[in-house]
Amino acid sequence: MKILITGALGHIGSKFIHSVRPSDFEEIRLVDNLSTQRYVSMFNLPEDVKFSFFECDIRDRVFESLVIGVDAVVHLAAITDAESSVKDPDSVSDVNLKATIKIAEICASNNIKLFFPSTTSVYGSQDNIVTEQCLRTDLAPQSPYAESKLLAEEYLIEQRAKQRLNCVIYRMGTIFGISKGMRFHTAVNKFCWQAAFNYPLTVWSSAVNQKRPYLGIDDAVSAIQIFLKRDQFKFPIYNVVSENYSLSDIINQIKMKKPELTVELVNSPIMNQLSYEVSNKLFVSEGFEFKDNVYSGITDTLLMLGV
Repeated sequence: MKILITGALGHIGSKFIHSVRPSDFEEIRLVDNLSTQRYVSMFNLPEDVKFSFFECDIRDRVFESLVIGVDAVVHLAAITDAESSVKDPDSVSDVNLKATIKIAEICASNNIKLFFPSTTSVYGSQDNIVTEQCLRTDLAPQSPYAESKLLAEEYLIEQRAKQRLNCVIYRMGTIFGISKGMRFHTAVNKFCWQAAFNYPLTVWSSAVNQKRPYLGIDDAVSAIQIFLKRDQFKFPIYNVVSENYSLSDIINQIKMKKPELTVELVNSPIMNQLSYEVSNKLFVSEGFEFKDNVYSGITDTLLMLGV
């Protein structure tokens, strides 16, 4: 199998490409625009794997020629910072929605399977544990990032229903865990970074007791590998979540390692999003076993940061 990965040097992409073995794929094309300069993600890649790297933006005209000839596209490229997305919604829509539609059209025209990572943030505030059957009218994305992902979902589902496109959508929890291209603007990793340098943990003032879905980086990679191994999935959307945790649980776990840490409450333009929990039972029914937990993820990340 030949695959192409967009955003290949990012948090999830870098972990994935360093996990492959020579027998896994015939060829892996790595596409990244290097906007975040994660060159380190390409250091010491597995030997005897046929990697090809292309510095390219998914919006560039040349991108289509890179896709031709592969069997599957793992589309990880996106603007992912939900809070910052409020400042530039047009760019978020351009990358996360319009470029995704373009990639879907290329895949549909060339019989290429497409993986699309969405986000559990499309659920917004919910009173009960939510499943993939949550009605569209009940979804409440509260940032341009989440809204762009939801609109992209709707387009992909429509194309799948018309049998034009073989695609699967994972609504992924907030990523935690170590990778060469890891990012530090999401809760667990950000708090670990702040703790390592003795900064206060900056927490949204409405969020301390909120419960949210999280996804370990190893579970994320394993879930993508399952997508690549299967020809078809029964459903178009799956929640891919290791576990739901409260922010206070995460903070307390970090303070076990750094008891002197303080918490600084800050405001956010999307802080009105309340607590919610997400069920992963549908994906488990596909035979997947979630193994990551946030407590070991915190321990490993702090250890990497010298704590």
